[in-house]
Amino acid sequence: MEKIWLIVSMIPEGCVSSYGKVADLAGLPGRARYVSKALKSAPQEMNLPWFRVINSQGRLSFKENSQPYQIQTELLRLEGVEVNRGKIRLKEFEWKPDIATLVLQLPF
Repeated sequence: MEKIWLIVSMIPEGCVSSYGKVADLAGLPGRARYVSKALKSAPQEMNLPWFRVINSQGRLSFKENSQPYQIQTELLRLEGVEVNRGKIRLKEFEWKPDIATLVLQLPF
């Protein structure tokens, strides 16, 4: 879980990443659901930017109009991410770490 937490903490403000991409970067390909579990179990004092993680279709994963959906939408909008009916344009807002970031900042 610590690898997942590290990857999520690296997603810059104003960007998003998918559960699957986070799993891949953490060395856990195919474990997108595990990313969700890791985010739910993260200690609150870590202040992880959990709201920057969305599904692979560029959508929020919470039920529309639920409280978590509304919170995630608002937090993303405060960072300048455009959310239109729960959808985010990945071409514009997806985090694409460069090779230097991956090599120099990931301890694994």
